[in-house]
Order: sequence, then C-alpha cells, then structure tokens
Amino acid sequence: MASKFGLAGGIPERRVRPIWDAIDSRQFKNALKLSTSLLTKFPNSPYALALKALILERMGKSDEALSVCLIAKDCLYKSDSMLMDDLTLSTLQIVFQRLHHCKIARTLIVFMELDLATSCYDYACTKFPNNSELMMGLFNCYVREYSFVKQQQTAIKMYKLSGEERFLLWAVCSIQLQQATAIITIITVQRKIFMPLQSIPQVQVQVQTLNPIPKMVLCGNGGDKLLLLAEGLIKKHVAAHSLHDSEALIVYLSILEQQLKFNDALEVLSGNLGSLLMIEVDKLRIQGRLLARVCDYTSAASVYQKILELCPDDWECLLHYLGCLLEDDSTWRNGGPNRDSIHLPMVLDCNFSHLTDELFDSRISNASAFVNKLQEDNDNNSMRGPYLASLEIERRKHLYGKHNDDELVEALVQYFHRFGHLTCCSSDIEMFLQVLTADKKTEFLEKVMDSLNIDSAVSIKVLGQSITVGKIEEMIGNIYKLPEAELVHYAVKMVDIYCKNLPLSKDLDPQESIHGEDLLSMASNVLVQLYWRTRNTGYFMEAIMLLEFGLKIWRFKSLDVKNILMESVLHLILPQMLASPFYADLNNLLKDYLKFMDDHFRESADLTFVAYRHRNYSKVIEFVQFKERLQHSSQYLVSRVETSILQLKQNADNIEEEEGVLESMNCGTHFVELSNEIGSKSLTFNEDLQIRPWWAPTPEKNYLLDPFEGISYCPKKDAAEKRDVHVRRVIGRKSLIPRLVYLSIQNTSASLRENLEVNGSVSSTKVSGELKLLLEKYAKMLGFSLTDAIHEVSSGLQSSEGIVSDMIDWLNFAVFWNAWNLISHDGDGHGPADTWHIVNSLLHRYILDKVKNMKPLIRFPGSDLPTLVKLVTEPLAWHSLVIQSCVRSCLPCGKKKKKSGGPTDQSTSLLAQAIRDTIGSLYSTVECVANWLREELKRPDDDNIEFIVSMQEQSGPGQVFQTVEKMRSSINEAEVGSRISQALKSWSPEDVARKISGGQRTILAEFLCICEAKMKSLTAVKLQIAQL
Repeated sequence: MASKFGLAGGIPERRVRPIWDAIDSRQFKNALKLSTSLLTKFPNSPYALALKALILERMGKSDEALSVCLIAKDCLYKSDSMLMDDLTLSTLQIVFQRLHHCKIARTLIVFMELDLATSCYDYACTKFPNNSELMMGLFNCYVREYSFVKQQQTAIKMYKLSGEERFLLWAVCSIQLQQATAIITIITVQRKIFMPLQSIPQVQVQVQTLNPIPKMVLCGNGGDKLLLLAEGLIKKHVAAHSLHDSEALIVYLSILEQQLKFNDALEVLSGNLGSLLMIEVDKLRIQGRLLARVCDYTSAASVYQKILELCPDDWECLLHYLGCLLEDDSTWRNGGPNRDSIHLPMVLDCNFSHLTDELFDSRISNASAFVNKLQEDNDNNSMRGPYLASLEIERRKHLYGKHNDDELVEALVQYFHRFGHLTCCSSDIEMFLQVLTADKKTEFLEKVMDSLNIDSAVSIKVLGQSITVGKIEEMIGNIYKLPEAELVHYAVKMVDIYCKNLPLSKDLDPQESIHGEDLLSMASNVLVQLYWRTRNTGYFMEAIMLLEFGLKIWRFKSLDVKNILMESVLHLILPQMLASPFYADLNNLLKDYLKFMDDHFRESADLTFVAYRHRNYSKVIEFVQFKERLQHSSQYLVSRVETSILQLKQNADNIEEEEGVLESMNCGTHFVELSNEIGSKSLTFNEDLQIRPWWAPTPEKNYLLDPFEGISYCPKKDAAEKRDVHVRRVIGRKSLIPRLVYLSIQNTSASLRENLEVNGSVSSTKVSGELKLLLEKYAKMLGFSLTDAIHEVSSGLQSSEGIVSDMIDWLNFAVFWNAWNLISHDGDGHGPADTWHIVNSLLHRYILDKVKNMKPLIRFPGSDLPTLVKLVTEPLAWHSLVIQSCVRSCLPCGKKKKKSGGPTDQSTSLLAQAIRDTIGSLYSTVECVANWLREELKRPDDDNIEFIVSMQEQSGPGQVFQTVEKMRSSINEAEVGSRISQALKSWSPEDVARKISGGQRTILAEFLCICEAKMKSLTAVKLQIAQL
C-alpha cells in the first residue's frame, strides 16, 4: 500500500519532490505556493492536504494547519477507494504531534491532536488489517502517547501476523515499560534521585558494548502475571525459532532477573543462546552478577577475576570482585554500585562481619596477591584501577577492625607518587582518607608535601601534584585553622605557583584551559574564607580580581550552557536571577530552559521509536526513564511556576494587562492543582551540586550570609531531605499566587459592584469562599491556622524568628487577607478600613527598615537588596493590583446615577478614603526606595573604582593582587608566548573594578525603573479616585 510505481501518496513523485526540497531548505513560502498549485490538480488528495498542513505548521500557522489536517482526515474516511498509505498517515502524524506541543494550542484541541493521528492509523489498520507498515505506524502512535498497554497489544498482533522476532521483543519491551513507569513513581517517592545528569542518551545503531537493561522491581501480582506472560512468549518463540539477536537475549535475561529466577537465567546464558553475546567480557559480567545473586560467591569471584585479567582498569568489576570474595551482599542488596564513572562510588556500608578472622585474612590475602599481580602485569601509569584496589583492600581491613593506619598511609603516598599529577587524584583518595584519624591525615599530608619539590624545574607533573596537595589540604581542612596572616601567605603561594608555571601553557590552543588554573580557584576559596572570618570586603574583591585575571588569560567569553546542562547547572544562576530586577534576562533564561525541556519531551518519543526499529531495547527503557526523570524535575516545576509569577510581576502596574495574563494561564487553576499534588508528587533533583562552591553547598544555603561559625571550611553535606522539603514548600506556596491574585481582583470588584446585594451575590460568595480556602491552605503552609495567621498579621508580625525568615510569604498573605476581608468582614474583628491600614503599615515598616539598613553595595557585599526587590515586586505589587481593582469598581459607569445617603454609600465612602490613604502610603514607600536608589546611582563611578583598587594596596587584602602585578611587570613574552603576554598586558585592575561597579549600577538602575513605573501607576490611580 505504500508508495509504488513512482507514486507518493497517490501523486506522481516528480510533483511532490520540489515541495519537500523547499521544506528541507526552509523555503516555506515557496513550498506553500507549490503545495497550493498541487492541490488545484489533486484537490481531494489526503497526501497533498497533509503536505500543506505540514508547511502551515512550520510557518507558525497552527490553526490553519489543524483545519487542513482535519479536512485530510475526512477525505481518508469518506472514500473507500482512497489510497491509505503510510506516507500520508505519517505526514499527518508529524503535524498532529507538533501541534500537540505548540504553545498556542492550549485549548481542548490539545487533547485531540495525538488521538486524531492515532485514530487515522487505527482506521487504516482496520481497513487493511494485514499491512505491517500501517501497524508499525499505529505502534509508533502509541509510542508517542506512551500508551504501553496498547503498544504491547499492537506488537502482539504484528508478531502473530509476521512471526518476526523483533515484534515479539517490542511486545516484551512494552511489558517492561509498564513495570518501569510504575516503579519510577514508587522509587522516587521513597528514595529521591539526586545524581547529576551528564548527557542525553543517544541511540547506538551498532552496539559496541552490551549493557543490561536497567533492573526493575516487581510491583504487585499484576506485575508478576505480566512478567510471566513475557517469559512465556519468549520461551514459546525460542522453542520454535530460537533467538537471533544479542539484545533479544539481554531482554530475556532481564525478564528472568526481574522475577528473581537467577538459576534459570544462568541456564539460558550457559546454553546455546549464550553464544549470541559475541563480546566475552559482557557475557562474563552478566554471569558474575547472576552467580552473586544466587550467593555462589566463589564462582562469582572467579568470573570477576577473569574479567579483571581482561580489563584490569574496570573499577566497578573490582568492587564486585572484592564483594564476592568477602561474601558481601551489600552491593547487590543496594542495587549495584554507583554507575557514575566520573565520581567513584562511596561504598561504606560493607557487610562481612560474619566471616571468621582466619577466613577474612585468607581472602584478603588472596585479593592482595591478585591485585599485586595485576599491578605487575599492567605497569601502565594511566591505569588507576589496580592501585585503587590496594587502597580499597586497606579500607576494608579498617571496616572489619583489622586496620593498620601506617599501611594505608603508605599506600596513599604511593598512589600519590604515581597519580598525584592527575586532576582526579584528590577525588580518588577522598573516601580512603575518611577512615583515617585526623593525626594520620596530617601525617599523610606531610609525607606528600615532603616528597614534592615545588622549586624544581617547571613541569606539568609537578604542577599537577601541587594542585592535588592543595585540594587535599582543603579536604582535610587544616589550612583553614591557620591565623589570618598565614592564610594570606598560603593564597599568595598558590598564585605564585600559577604564575611561575604559565610558560607551560605557551603552545596551548586558545580553547584549551590554562595549566594550573585550579590554583586560582583554590586561592580564591581562601580569600573568601578570609572575608567570612574578618568581614573585610578587600578579601572579597581580591577574590573577584583573581578570578577575572584567570579568565582574561584564558580569553573566556561566555558560559556555553546548552542541552542537558540547562538542567544540571542552571541552579548556579537561577535563584539569584529570580530575586533580581532583571525581568528581561530572567524571562529569556526561563524561556530557553523550558524550551529545551519541552523540545526533549516532544522528541523523546521519536528517539524511543528509533531505538525500537534498531532493536536497541536497553535504550528504549533508558529513554522512557530519562523522560520520566526530567518530567519530575523539581527545577522544571519551579521554573514553570516562576515563569507565571514573572509575568504577573511584569504587568502588575496595569490591571487590564494583568487580567489578560491571568486569563492566558487559566486564572491560575492549573497551578492550584499543582499545589494540591506537590505533597505526594515524586520529584527528582538533577542538579550537579558537585560544582557548587563550599560556601553555597545547595541553592538554598549560603554560609557567607550568616555569622562566622568558628570554622572557615564548610564541607558539602548531603542535604537531600532538607532540599526536598524546602522545594515542595516553595512550589506549594508559589503555585497559589496566580489564583490568589485573580481571586483578590475578582473579590474586590464584587465587593464594590453597584448591583451587589447586601448579603452578597452568589458569585461573590463563591469567589470569597474559594479565596478563604486558599488562604487557609497558604496559612497552613506557613505553619498556622487561618485564625492564628490573621492574628499574627494583625499583631504586626513580631512574634517569632520563623516569621522573619518567611517575611515575603507573610506579607503576601496579609495582602490577600485584606482583599478577602472586603466581603467577608471576618478579619479577626477588623473592618475593611482597619485591614487596609494594617497591610499599609506592614509594607511601609519592612520596606523602610530594609532601606535604612542598606549600605553602599560596593563597600558592603552581601546586602539584602534581593529581599528589598522581592518586597516591592511581590506583596506591594499585589497590593497595588487590589487598589486598581477597587478604584476601577468605584468609578461610575454609564449614565446611571448612584443613590446617596444609604449604608452602602457610606461604606463605599469609607472604603474610598481607605484607598486614598493606601495610595499615599504605597507611593511614599516606593518613593523612599527610589530616592535611595537615586542617591546610590549619584555616586561617581570613579569613586567606586578608586575604592575597589585601593583595597588591593593594603597589608592584608592586596598581597595576592601585588603578586599578580609583580608577575605582570616582569613578563617575558618569549617564555609565555604572545597570546598570554598580550592578555597579561591588557588586563587592568581598573577594568575589573569598572565591571564590578557597572554591574552594581545596572542592578540599581533596573530596580529604579521598576519603582518609577509603580509610582507612575499609583499616580494614575490617585487621579482616578479623585473623580469620586
């Protein structure tokens, strides 16, 4: 039924090819012209219509594209003689899928589009039940919908029709996906995922190394039956036709493993089917794992020993070997060692206490002998595995209680001598240092420092060893116990080593990193420690100067963040941007991130189907799990919510525009649903926290904002549970904001509507009731009942320290409470006029307190400017929206005259006075902020630059800077090369100071624009209410 005899969808291919050429070259206008011409000759051709729809969608005309698609669908259904080919249907499917993810199609149509594509294929398969191409198209539709049950059913039909092995495996894989998606939900609720993402997996058509399908756990009797069905299908096929593909065997073994049928899997692997695994090491890895799962540790250890003889640098296999040798089942009980090849696994929960001393000694002795043999047979300096194994053996002796600290220290020293020049050396030995006492750690450090000859000739190896020693010192924390003067000297030494070794980078490509640049980061860490300890701003500025100096030499232009880096490193900047006045930049940042995520969700199904077609079934599972992981990303949810709040902030000065924004987000109802679900919703944390600085181990924590705690080194702690609770609380509260803003506007309008009944209309009662429910929920998130929260607000929010830490949320609550009280009159005994005064006083007090406590930003970094920005752009902005709604409702409309003298008129008059007072209060509050900003901006740039540079000429701060200046003055272009020489000569501390000062001025100027816009809006509202 597909294209044949030179036809494409029933049309001669010579007429279709120019259209596709125009589409491929993105000449959509020309393509549309050709398509229109084609339709004049073939007006009822579904394929011609599908082509036009595709072109319209690419041109951004989604509504027209959908209309043409529906016409094409009708043409397919009306005529039984119409050619029903896969080319036409696949083109329609592409358009329907792209429309499904189009942002402008967020109506009821969005739920129809994928169903339309599926219904077309379903109809075609019904009409031509023996057409495998059409059935594959239907299967692809179900892949796009992630409808695993229907995938399974369709694949079974194709298998029965053709008997092909691949369709059987498609069905079995669909069964595994039914298991996997259920387990993802369970696992992420019980055990949150925090591993950083490194890259989006790509399909490998030619498999070089066979990886087993990720292990999954059974879930209930239904899961057992599905797996039994999958096993039965494969067994029946094997009995009749055997298996012919290595991936098919991997799937078969994984089905048996999921049912804990390890002996059966071993039997299959050792039989004729085992010959499908052409790579011996892959087969041995599976065999060793299965033997370990049946507790045949002796045989498993023998298998892993064979693997290590073939691949001696396989660290994961080394851990398996030691685990089996010591009959330690913790590796298998915990789901296997960490598969992250970058960060070595920290397997500290070994379990071999059941071994007798004699048996333990014997097996450790055998392990040591084997590892020593590996080292002798593979005397290759780049092979770290066998030498790490020696350290692991010593660590396990410690865990068993038979430790010899001297032997471990000596082993660590030997490892340093061999691999100390590598960047990974410090992270390699970190977990082994943990078992040593503080004295032994110091002894090890002294030994490696004694063996290091820093004053020797310049070499990359010595430089690498120097960097490793510095990282070990940071890890142990000894240097941070030094007095201030010695700590400064340490930073100077790091910079001096860097400068002396610059000639090593003479011939490097401009894109390559400069040798020893880690030394500048380490010196900057020390300077930041000194700033935290002394609160001397000079150290902080010197750290910035030093980093800018390093970037100048490297000629760093911009941080190229793309693809999965958007998910794993965005946490370095997003929290700061959310608290900044840079609305346009924040909007672009969120837009780019959400576009990447949405694009991946759209394309992941295509990748999955490609994996199916190429019979790479392990990738099928991987792609689906990866997509599920991204969909549950905490950062993704936060960005969705923050994008909506940003839109509300940007339009808060114009109530008509704000209402348009609220309407586009369905008045915030979807976000309320998110808030209701967030408590039970599974979240994944995909941020790479390893790259964060010590003073900010998570996006929520910054030690530099707190008083010095008596130490100057804060190791990164696993704050997983705290992060989870914090993020859920943030998402839960902020998800309510759009709906609360909408209801506050509606409630205010209802309270002042001319035809409002005395006891309130039905609609106003409904709005007020929902607003109360959300306020109760918001108060509960703050840890109070609604009554207690109202009492706290009425009392001025002065009762506890916890309230201060959540000040923005409390002031938001106060604003929305005031809006609700306009109708409810249930404000803890306070009338509407009273609540206006309470909210005005709170905003005025807290904003002015921040302004009074603000110091010059250049001289006092770490000021509370972000909080001040949030106070003005959130609670104050929502309060101004309530005012705008009140004034708009109070203004006379039409020719109808208002009755005067009644209680309603008197109430309106009192409210109007309260609104006038509120406008005056808010205006004066914002004006104070604007005046402070203007005064800061009046400071001459030259004064700021002079102040920054002068701080580098002191006896404390400035010594590192003086080292850099000394090197610059004595630079020899022949030694470092022209590129580095020119960079050093062009670097200027004044330029860095100008950049710092300019950055601060930009922030203040942006904030001033926001304040002036609010003052202008309040002035306009004031003129409107003057008409009353």
